[in-house]
Amino acid sequence: MPHRERPSPWVALARDDWAALRASTPMTISSQQVESLQGLTEQISIDEVTDIYLPLSRLLNLYVAATQELHRATDTFLRASTAKVPFVIGVAGSVAVGKSTTSRLLQALLSRWPDHPEVALVTTDGFLHPNAELERRGLMERKGFPESYDTAALVRFVADVKAGELEVTAPVYSHLHYDVVPDEQVVVRQPDVLIVEGINVLQTGTSPDERRVFVSDFFDFSIYVDADEPDIENWYVERFKRLRSTAFRDERSYFRRYADLGDADAEELARDIWRRINGVNLHTNVLPTRSRADLILHKAADHSVERVHLRKL
Repeated sequence: MPHRERPSPWVALARDDWAALRASTPMTISSQQVESLQGLTEQISIDEVTDIYLPLSRLLNLYVAATQELHRATDTFLRASTAKVPFVIGVAGSVAVGKSTTSRLLQALLSRWPDHPEVALVTTDGFLHPNAELERRGLMERKGFPESYDTAALVRFVADVKAGELEVTAPVYSHLHYDVVPDEQVVVRQPDVLIVEGINVLQTGTSPDERRVFVSDFFDFSIYVDADEPDIENWYVERFKRLRSTAFRDERSYFRRYADLGDADAEELARDIWRRINGVNLHTNVLPTRSRADLILHKAADHSVERVHLRKL
């Protein structure tokens, strides 16, 4: 009997095969704009945008159009006209893997499509409990773990945006102060597309009997930014070392005490933080959600995407 491969829920695409799916999608951002959108340790070239993010932009544009048509069909059936329903995209992945850069690039590209010019981006950092509350609960060493977030507030926020509320507010997080900013909010006003970026956005309950709503329930499409753990750890360490000469130098910085560390001490501290906190969170909470994504971008050691997995519908 001939060998038959097991069916897979994924279409696996090498970089060149994925890049070919760009078709005639035009480049709508400049190399200078790309440079302004990349992270501290990432060097995203215009070729990377052309090969990876333009095809993804095209795919998402097709999904948005199909979803909008579905809503129109529902309105026709109900003989009603409902509020505009935003298309919600979740972007997940480890600390330091490049989620923020991916999200900013998608926001820039998607906002240039004529059918959905209003694209909002919100990170889940603002939904972390304030440091004072984390201290009270003994959770400062587990910041970024699921229990460190006000998940009920996050779900309410996305649910209200999805329901078409005129204005919905989200709290703001300061990486400089390493804390939620009191009395500061970002306002989201009926966007065509909402991108929600955060390490925990694809997580569900810890028990199969747990019955509650999760933020991922409101996603129309989800992306997991992936890489081998040694590469992610190295990116985290490199970012930590570079911050010594940038943000850590600010007298207001929560991490000001680390600004004068030498290379060896900074690397030792960063790897210790990775082993105790970020690596544990990755294995325990983040990586298990990868299979729930609609699309996985797997990066090589230089941050370039080397392969893509797209979930079959």
